[in-house]
Amino acid sequence: MLAIWFYNQRAAAENLIKEANNDAGLAAHPSDRWMLNTNWFQIAVLAYDLNCCLRLFHREENTTAEDIKHTSLATARLRFPFVAARIWRHAGRVGVSYSDHYQEKDVFQRLMERLRRVVRGPDGFAPVLSTPLST
Repeated sequence: MLAIWFYNQRAAAENLIKEANNDAGLAAHPSDRWMLNTNWFQIAVLAYDLNCCLRLFHREENTTAEDIKHTSLATARLRFPFVAARIWRHAGRVGVSYSDHYQEKDVFQRLMERLRRVVRGPDGFAPVLSTPLST
């Protein structure tokens, strides 16, 4: 049983590494210079980590860690960036109006509202969701 558990852990890590290489650009080495490649690596890791953070902001209120399904970077990239919207400015305010036909409009709006609620309190950042993620 220990061997099965060990293999399952390794297989999950291999899938995450494959996703980071293919979708986050971790396998690309844009330069022959070491320092530029280390910067590229840091940017790719940051992009992957930001995707993980957005997935946590996107979750339902009472979701447990086991209920969260893995969304690959390729899927997330196809889901949100192609938003039919118009950016407007009026009376010193800037806003975004989404198309009525955008399927993910409610999900995207909920995500943006949660990101806007991120504020620094006296003891650090205040929670965005009332219930913490439990295991």
